[in-house]
Amino acid sequence: MSSPLRVLVVEDEPSYVDALEVGLTREGFVVSVARDGAEALACFEQVAPDIVLLDVMLPRVSGLDVCRDLRSRSNVPIIMVTAKGDEIDAVVGLEVGADDYVVKPYRLRELVARMRATLRRTEERGTERAAPETTSPTELDDDAVTVGDVSLDSARHEVRVRGEVVPLPLREFDLLAALMYSAGRVSTREGLLRQVWGWDYVGDSKTLDVHIKRLRAKVETDPSRPERIVTVRGVGYKYVAPEAGAGTTRLSRQE
Repeated sequence: MSSPLRVLVVEDEPSYVDALEVGLTREGFVVSVARDGAEALACFEQVAPDIVLLDVMLPRVSGLDVCRDLRSRSNVPIIMVTAKGDEIDAVVGLEVGADDYVVKPYRLRELVARMRATLRRTEERGTERAAPETTSPTELDDDAVTVGDVSLDSARHEVRVRGEVVPLPLREFDLLAALMYSAGRVSTREGLLRQVWGWDYVGDSKTLDVHIKRLRAKVETDPSRPERIVTVRGVGYKYVAPEAGAGTTRLSRQE
């Protein structure tokens, strides 16, 4: 029998703390609570959670700073919690490494569904299992692909931009791989969400836009005028393969 999953709830509002302790325990989680950001950072190693539920507005150390710190030393799944209408907090949370976000007030059933989906996707990435009926980067582990001056090697989990190694978090790496393996073809928003986030993803599609923005900042010469990862309005995104004969432009699979 598998061990129960551990969740670190970082929340300072007593009504939410009480409800989450009761509701998540009933759902089979082992719940630990930190009531401010400093306490969360102090007890993270001791708790060793499988997932973190992290409020944005916290005393002492903000949720965004906690997220940034945790992501610098761990790949633990993080779900940000933000107040209704504070979309900017959700977007910034994704930019500093959160996996998903929920907006207060939320329903426990929706929250648990997102938690389980995030945990499932994390486990699938860790065991390198591909999503059904999709071509996933993990199915192409022995392949490397080069488009122009960007190279991606799935086996080594390595990306080089103009010869320099650029570290990418797992989700960004998977998204870039999905786009590069389909270079020259349009990838729909729905297809990318299914391929990278999973068939059971129930979050906001803005998550995809935020990760595209982060990728552009790392692979584009001028992120404000993208030439590699371009938007196809009303459809999705396309990784543009430069025209043949213009330098290193051939899409290739390397042994």
